[in-house]
Amino acid sequence: MKENLFDMPNFKTMRLKNIVLDYNGTIAKDGVLRDEVKKLLPELAKKYKLHVITADTFGSVEKELEAFVVEVKVLETSNHTQEKAEYIESLDATTTAALGNGNNDAMMLREAEVGIAIIGAEGCSTLSLRESDIVCNAIDDALELFLHPKRLIATLRR
Repeated sequence: MKENLFDMPNFKTMRLKNIVLDYNGTIAKDGVLRDEVKKLLPELAKKYKLHVITADTFGSVEKELEAFVVEVKVLETSNHTQEKAEYIESLDATTTAALGNGNNDAMMLREAEVGIAIIGAEGCSTLSLRESDIVCNAIDDALELFLHPKRLIATLRR
């Protein structure tokens, strides 16, 4: 996968290849993939390797994502926070963006090159807010940052 270059004046240059998405509360509500995400995933998959990481609380992730080019990682341990952070590291954190909303997403958001906290229908934990680089009120706004790089640059430049 080709790197997507983002030059943030007076901040840093990012070379992103991966986007890791928490499932429930971030791109899905009650186990159902949000309609706005369904529209954006095909475009994002042309530029990035997409990953969805989840405990799969509702047992629906595979079915909901079967039509999309995404790698699904179902958490296997009882320490979801650590497992999510280790997944970011396994991809090369310096080329990875992460999006999430829960307490168990905080370390993942911190470890990623850019972490985005989503305030959605479930809200967002204050821990994830503190560990993120960006906070968005809607998942579609967050995902569009990667399709419209000037938005991402405008938010992060200093």
